[in-house]
Amino acid sequence: MFFTYLRRELRRRRKAALVVASGLALGIALVIVVNSVASGMKQAQTQVLESLYGLGTDLTVTKAREQPTEGGQAQRPRFEFDAGEDGEEQSSDRLMVQGFQTLPASTVATVAKQNGVAGAVGGLSLTNLKIDGQFSRGEVRQDTRQAQPGGPGGGSGSGGGGAVEGGGAAFDVNSFTLYGTDVTAPDLGPLTTSTISKGRTFKTSETDAKVVVIDSAYAKQEGLDVGKTLTVKAVKFEIVGIATADSGQSAAQVYLPLKQAQTLSDSKDKITTVYVKATDSTKIDAVKSAIQKNVSGTTVTTSADLAETVSGSLDTAANLATNVGKWLSYAVLVAAVLVAGLLTSSAVSRRVREFGTLKALGWKSGRVTRQVMGEALVNGIIGGALGIAVGLGGAYLVTAISPTLTAELGAGALNSGGPGGGRMMGGPGMTAAREGAVGNTLDIALTAPVSVTTVGLAVVLALGGGLVAGGFGAWRASRLRPADALRRVE
Repeated sequence: MFFTYLRRELRRRRKAALVVASGLALGIALVIVVNSVASGMKQAQTQVLESLYGLGTDLTVTKAREQPTEGGQAQRPRFEFDAGEDGEEQSSDRLMVQGFQTLPASTVATVAKQNGVAGAVGGLSLTNLKIDGQFSRGEVRQDTRQAQPGGPGGGSGSGGGGAVEGGGAAFDVNSFTLYGTDVTAPDLGPLTTSTISKGRTFKTSETDAKVVVIDSAYAKQEGLDVGKTLTVKAVKFEIVGIATADSGQSAAQVYLPLKQAQTLSDSKDKITTVYVKATDSTKIDAVKSAIQKNVSGTTVTTSADLAETVSGSLDTAANLATNVGKWLSYAVLVAAVLVAGLLTSSAVSRRVREFGTLKALGWKSGRVTRQVMGEALVNGIIGGALGIAVGLGGAYLVTAISPTLTAELGAGALNSGGPGGGRMMGGPGMTAAREGAVGNTLDIALTAPVSVTTVGLAVVLALGGGLVAGGFGAWRASRLRPADALRRVE
């Protein structure tokens, strides 16, 4: 009887049911789209951070470079050349630590012992500056003019002066970034921001091998390929792989085993960065506090810290989706539920004779309430189905269009401590951006993934909206008396 009466009433009041369901559908669809876009924003931010940090990295430990004492000057590379033979080719290079002050390699073991740390690996960020060229001697042209009597030098006679013509120097400057990576931990560190597109990556046994993996953009620029050699400080390294950055630009142009990087740069048992992976994302803050307490003088940077430095259209859109979009969608949903409730209550008012007659025939108030609640619940289910369909369509449209958002990392964000402050953010990718070796702008294609949780939320909202709307009408219907129906009979 319940379902028969329910089906008949819904068919008889199709327009009213469609209005209620459409209102709920609009609110639910908006919630799905906004939540999906917000999820896409989070994925985009994660992609940005991975391009700087390395896949699987939750924290980095660094030490800011010490500022020169008052009146002192920062140490700069010094190049010295002999006069040599005329036209003789000369070359000199310097391999320097980039961006940060070095830490003892033992710091990695200390960090790894902290509670909540699943893994830690060290790395050394370097810059190679090479100058090569030649000197050309000039020619002395004698001055054949006669000196005047009484002039400078006194007396008369031929002048012995002359002028040097020609000569000079022509030198080329070549600079590239290197990163000494721990080849025994391939799943952690900046090389994980790239995919090997040709050749292979390091073997875990190549801890001191003369092999390198180079970035694809640098390989194209210098005409390098797998099987060729790259010379660093007169040492030849075999190129075993070409790596292509997954997004943006690479953390370094050349990757080599950590031990080789330490040897070439005279940084034995030294590192610049410790990459840390937490056992659980909920423990990242606790791990940060433990490292700061037990490893003094270091700066610990989390992915949340880096996220605060990301600006540009990605940051703006993320803020809009989080702070404005969600609240707007929920406001629309609440308004739709209230309107649905008012419409249901209004419909009950127009059905006074019907419900009063049913009560006169023996229907109890509970049965009338269940009938109204059932009709409203079906309207909610219909609205939920429509809302989910429209929401999925909207999310698919956003993904299909894939609007491009820009993530920017300004110099002020990279060195937030300012002059003398020295709070360096992030690993070698961040440092390279600050030094100008790599760009500090990334273009990210926005997607709107719809999770099972989001669909589940939509179902709950649909059922809840139907129940709330039905509650208004059910309360009104339960208060009706048979006498109310008889007064309206003509």
